[in-house]
Amino acid sequence: MSHLRWTLLLLFFPVAFVTETGQAHAEVVRMEVTQRRPFAEGRSFGAVGPYEVLRGRFYAEVDPHALRNQHIADLQLASRNDRGKVEYWSDFVLLKPVDPLRGNRRLLYDVNNRGNLLALWTFNGAEMTNVPLGLEHAGDGFLMHRGYSVFWCGWNGDVMEDGRDRLRVGLPVARQETGPVTGQVHIEVSVDEPTSSWTFGWSPWGIANAYGSVDIHDPQATLTMRPRRSAPGEIVPRDQWAFARWEDGRLLPDPKSIYLPAGLKPGWLYDVVYTAQAPRVAGLGPAAIRDAVSFLRYSEESPLHESVEHAYLFGISQSGRLCNYFLYAGLNADPRNRLVFDGALIHVAGAGRGLFNSRFGLATRYGSPHRENLTPSEEFPFHTVPQYDPVTGQTGEILATLRESGHLPKIFYVQSSTEYWARGASLLHTDVEGRRDVEVDPHVRIYLTSGSQHLGQGPHTRGVGQQPRNILDDRTPILRNLLVALDRWVGNGVSPPESRYPRMEDGTLVTVAEFRNAFPAIPGVNKPQGCYTPVRLDFGPRWRKEGIADFVPPKLGEPYRTLVPQVDADGNELAGIRLPDVSVPLGTYCGWNLRAPEFGAEDMLTDHEGSYLPFPLDVTERQTKQDPRAAILERYPTQAIYLNAYTQATLRLQAEGYLLPEDALKLIRTASQRDYWKTGE
Repeated sequence: MSHLRWTLLLLFFPVAFVTETGQAHAEVVRMEVTQRRPFAEGRSFGAVGPYEVLRGRFYAEVDPHALRNQHIADLQLASRNDRGKVEYWSDFVLLKPVDPLRGNRRLLYDVNNRGNLLALWTFNGAEMTNVPLGLEHAGDGFLMHRGYSVFWCGWNGDVMEDGRDRLRVGLPVARQETGPVTGQVHIEVSVDEPTSSWTFGWSPWGIANAYGSVDIHDPQATLTMRPRRSAPGEIVPRDQWAFARWEDGRLLPDPKSIYLPAGLKPGWLYDVVYTAQAPRVAGLGPAAIRDAVSFLRYSEESPLHESVEHAYLFGISQSGRLCNYFLYAGLNADPRNRLVFDGALIHVAGAGRGLFNSRFGLATRYGSPHRENLTPSEEFPFHTVPQYDPVTGQTGEILATLRESGHLPKIFYVQSSTEYWARGASLLHTDVEGRRDVEVDPHVRIYLTSGSQHLGQGPHTRGVGQQPRNILDDRTPILRNLLVALDRWVGNGVSPPESRYPRMEDGTLVTVAEFRNAFPAIPGVNKPQGCYTPVRLDFGPRWRKEGIADFVPPKLGEPYRTLVPQVDADGNELAGIRLPDVSVPLGTYCGWNLRAPEFGAEDMLTDHEGSYLPFPLDVTERQTKQDPRAAILERYPTQAIYLNAYTQATLRLQAEGYLLPEDALKLIRTASQRDYWKTGE
């Protein structure tokens, strides 16, 4: 059969049968493989051999009465087929050895981010793509040489077709006997450059399928503007704005956009409240991950039949928050009570979850230091062990459901410094008042990569920040090593490297005021005045159990107290995994950056960007700039001295279990090419 293109329809297992409680199971009904093609031009990856890519769509249905589906908001309001089940579909991509039995019997599930595939970009250092086929998509072949099968499927109902091959999921909408469900919706709009209109749900990763106004002329719709969330709101009269967009010199009616003839001010926050209808049953999206991976692991009709011993969940940023929600919701147990994932590698998610299972929720939204403070991406509970909120009286833990059912995986939380500044990461391991450290579950490790920014190495240009972005190359070497460590922990019981994150007890986790006192007074560098402090939000009595907001926007309660990593005299962080570029530095690596004046909200923290502040080269430059940090040539008078210190730091980190040998060698090779001692660059 041709490897270039084929269509296969698989029918498997009865679609419904009785559980221990007499309830029917959810079930993948059929899988349609529309493409089956060689990967990386048929290249053979050592003993594993060549890989192939399968692409298509699977169709599934869930029983709205089944116990493991009761958490899905609005599921009871979705249309049912003649078997009484609720149907959905999902796009998928499967990258696997041509002979799965030659692989390592591991399945890596990459939670797509707004429909985009990230695993090959992350672990293989490959070119980012949503259609992995060519050699450039294999990168250095890290996952392939180790025999992993890699799987992606749609889960986010916000994703729309836009020509970028983003993975989608087809979800039903909630309906009542009288017609579609309607309700109040709040959307925050904020721009970085002057414009007269803006589309709801915009993101550089792809525009989200936001909910539009039922009536673009609705006189009850409101628009409020303010320079920052703490400022009083200013009502914009209804006749001075419209549901519309300015495009190609024309004003076009659009229920998913707002238009202000006077223009949107950069950095300002615009709150729109209006009536929308037909909310998607968003909680079916995470259930699609559960059902698809369960099928691949356990079904006799799976393309990976009898070749999956362990499965791992992986996600970055929004996808990492989805991983956290997946575990919190108890989805790691399938409807037949089988384990879905043995381990989870959750990257740069802070302490957050998100709007993944709520009426009119958009998964793409999240709280940040300046924007979306009314979005409940950080919501109690936060801990991997039981905790208490003295303000609300609530108790809970994020792993309670899985602990009770016996489906708790091994979990790595991996944070960049940005998560402490912009995502409330300290809430994962301190009490909600930020007064004491809290231990984590034995199944969990927490790692901070010191001085890193949200998505890893960036160009040394400013973006929207006051300082050039962070250039620390941390994402690939850290996550590759931790994936190997997670597999050893799950597969062989080998304990992983100890957690490394800042703690209050040793003075490495501090208030912003304490950080400001320690951070050097570098000329031209403004210090942060604060960090992201999520607020307790009250959406009304139906929110926590039904995902329905009665207060739109929510009522504001007291903020949680968050803390940030402490730094040394150079401004580099003391705690965490200190890569050799941080422990033998040529500059200061920061997980934070402040917004530049031309983008509005001056001096507020940016959402995702860190910064890199190079040391002066020599004494003359240091004295001229009045920089308090020692110059490069003062620290390392010769290249040999620098390389010796760098090599020792790298080998020490490898010996401690935080770097793979091949990545340690790459770091040393890169450092050897730095030539400040000859050219004065």
